[in-house]
Amino acid sequence: MMKKGKLRIYFGYAAGVGKTYAMLEGAHEAQKDGIDVVAGYIEPHARPETMRLLDGLEKLPTKSLIYKGIKLQEFDIDAAIVRKPQIMLVDELAHTNGYGSRNKKRFQDIEELLRAGIDVYTTVNVQHIESLNDVIEKITGIRVNERIPDDIFDEADQIELVDIEPLDLLERLDKGKIYQKAQAYRAMQNFFTEEKLIALREIALRKTADQVNHSAVRMDKNRNSAYTKEHVLVCVSPSPSALHVIRSAARLAMAFKAEFTALYVGNAETESFSDEDKLRLRQSLRLAEQLGAKVSVVYGDDLPQQIVEYAKVSHVSKLVIGKSAEQPFWRRVNIVDFLSQTAPNLDIYVIPNGRALEETSHRKFYQLAKLHFSVSDLFKTLLMLVIVTVVGLAFRYWNFSVANIITIYILGVQINAVLTKGRIFSVISSVLSVLCFNYFFTAPYFTFVAFSPNYPVTFFIMLAAGLITATLIKRIQEQVRASAEKSYRTEILLQTNKELAQSDSVVDILEATAYQVEKLLERDIVVYPVEEGVLSEPHYFATGQSNRTLATYESYKEKGVAEWVMHNNKRAGATTSTLSASKYLYLSIRGKNQVFAVIGILMTEKSELEVFEKSVVFAILGEAALALEKEILREEQQKTELKMQQEQLRANLLRAISHDLRTPLTSISGHAKLLMESGQSLDELQKNELSAYIYDDAMWLINLVENLLSITKLDGDVELQLTTNIIDEVIEEALKHVDRHLSQHQFSLELSSEVLTAKMDASLMIQVLINIINNAVKYTPVGSMIVLSTQRLDGKMVVEVADDGVGIRDEAKLKIFDLFYTTGNRQVDSKRGLGLGLSLCKSIIVAHGGEIYARDNYPKGAIIGFTLPLVEVVLADGE
Repeated sequence: MMKKGKLRIYFGYAAGVGKTYAMLEGAHEAQKDGIDVVAGYIEPHARPETMRLLDGLEKLPTKSLIYKGIKLQEFDIDAAIVRKPQIMLVDELAHTNGYGSRNKKRFQDIEELLRAGIDVYTTVNVQHIESLNDVIEKITGIRVNERIPDDIFDEADQIELVDIEPLDLLERLDKGKIYQKAQAYRAMQNFFTEEKLIALREIALRKTADQVNHSAVRMDKNRNSAYTKEHVLVCVSPSPSALHVIRSAARLAMAFKAEFTALYVGNAETESFSDEDKLRLRQSLRLAEQLGAKVSVVYGDDLPQQIVEYAKVSHVSKLVIGKSAEQPFWRRVNIVDFLSQTAPNLDIYVIPNGRALEETSHRKFYQLAKLHFSVSDLFKTLLMLVIVTVVGLAFRYWNFSVANIITIYILGVQINAVLTKGRIFSVISSVLSVLCFNYFFTAPYFTFVAFSPNYPVTFFIMLAAGLITATLIKRIQEQVRASAEKSYRTEILLQTNKELAQSDSVVDILEATAYQVEKLLERDIVVYPVEEGVLSEPHYFATGQSNRTLATYESYKEKGVAEWVMHNNKRAGATTSTLSASKYLYLSIRGKNQVFAVIGILMTEKSELEVFEKSVVFAILGEAALALEKEILREEQQKTELKMQQEQLRANLLRAISHDLRTPLTSISGHAKLLMESGQSLDELQKNELSAYIYDDAMWLINLVENLLSITKLDGDVELQLTTNIIDEVIEEALKHVDRHLSQHQFSLELSSEVLTAKMDASLMIQVLINIINNAVKYTPVGSMIVLSTQRLDGKMVVEVADDGVGIRDEAKLKIFDLFYTTGNRQVDSKRGLGLGLSLCKSIIVAHGGEIYARDNYPKGAIIGFTLPLVEVVLADGE
């Protein structure tokens, strides 16, 4: 199958902004890169600067057409396909071809070129896009007839926005650089006005951004980073029509290429929902997620205000709501009017609800059906009524006014509202309080008859006051409960954030996440880390009341469900429509482009997660995903830095070796050649001197090779061959291999009278001693004093090599053990060291659990020493 060509559109907001000029410049750039470019059709312009850019480009001959006696020059699509360059330039994408052309519109010609595998550069203005035609007409008052379908523009591989300030464009028009003076004057009176050009420019910028978003989605880029303009919000409820509203909103979001969010506003009535309402609410939220919506849950009694606040914070541009069922006149609030007034920039789409009356009757029936009695609450109500009546009788006995008795009854209603659940008991308490007041405290007493004409008003006020205060108390209780839930949610999220911030690894982050979810839901949790696209072994977190273990979980054989979630990045398992026979609900902890882990929540013994619980769990998983993404990026950065350091070390080592081996090898080969060619003419002393030079250089190379092999051994994670050794024996062996120039110095041993032993790799420790002694030989003049001493100090073995040479500078003491560092003040050897010796010594000593150091030797010189942990051994004589 032939590969389709790529389309690049040079896009502007008006004629004269420089689209053709920019296209021709782009063609020359491509031609410089060796790409075959042909100018298929360039609209003739009275603009010399633009037409000069055609020079140097191959021009395809146009096709002549005769229409009503007029000769037209059109793009020759057949010749273009036969020529088949890599890039074809075709100006004016929205052009209508002359009569007799194969295609009616030029964009159809360009589609043929793309199907033939030819890349196309073309130009178009914003007013030629179909969906913007009406908007452009309202702005300019001109209806554009030449238009292109939106999908041609949206599916373009690259949009080059050619932009210029409107004032600069008007100046170019005034100078006659776009049209002739008469035509330019008419244009400035009609289309080319500053206000219109500013509006057209804004639309062009916005359309370019929309196309970039569309292109990003087509290339499977992240939706959140791609969509930057439109944001559709749909309000979710347990209404039977909610599914229809959500589907409508999803289609709208798809049409606008917009971010899609489903919002549920919980309130005090949430807990009083019937099972059917709760099921519908869960179905609605699930459908919203399936259609690509991000589900958000907020709490508040003022539904319209909560919607407005969320829309402002989340930069929502379009709101979709269902038509509410009719409410009683005393509660009737037109939510659309409220939203329009408080958020005038918000586009509101109201989806008609054909089942409004059915929903209303259903709601009323359920409100009556749910008024069930609680024996304990009824007993509390009657007991409170008895208490306040007794108090009222006492007040009458003490000649208190009737107003005080009424206050006592209202107080009783309030206390009863606090002690009981459900509004029905507040109503019962209010009604019975009025009846008791009438029976016990109005004449004639102990009857329900009232002689005074004022008493009916008193009864009504008393009943209303009781009901209102009881209702207010219930509302306060519900608000307190909602505030407690918000506080608990905030506390959980803050604690999660704190725990995740203190975690130092992926395992710690997953453990902290599982602990927070288990604490929130009081359910068993299982976590599968994902490493390189494969599920790792699970970690099980059981509650204190659970008797399940990891072995119990593995017996369920549910790993396949977790793998499905990992590969599909969707929830599955219990309470879902995918693999619902599972005992656990599986969710993914995911970042932008990958799944970091899969978490399973036990669902067998408890019902489906409530909306509040689900929102908190998703928030926790979101926090965990951010922490994991950050940690993984940090680990990758560390690996990259380590790799860069290793590459740098390798490059330095190769550079140093290639440079520094040249001197001893040249010396060896030169002296050897001299011996071979002039050996007979040299006396014995000269031969011995040349042989000594060769020996010294060869020993230098051998020492270098030994150091390199030791470095390789340490870097290769090879286990040290640790055995218990006496340091005196190790020193004795090391002295056999040191630089022969040690004999030119005053060397002495000051070994401890005690037998000092330590666990060590003898071959490596010999290398340490050789390097330190040779270092002293190299960096001190002939005849200097060098002392090797050992002693016991604070339970450690201390080995030091002291000299009375020039010493070590303070700044060098900090770097002397670094790889490739040399002080540059060697007095004897003409060969420059690689800086491997002391660095290797440090690595070996640290691997043995010791320390190495450098300090001054008084009155002059330097001391390099190291410590090793002592090991006590029992000798043959029992010491």
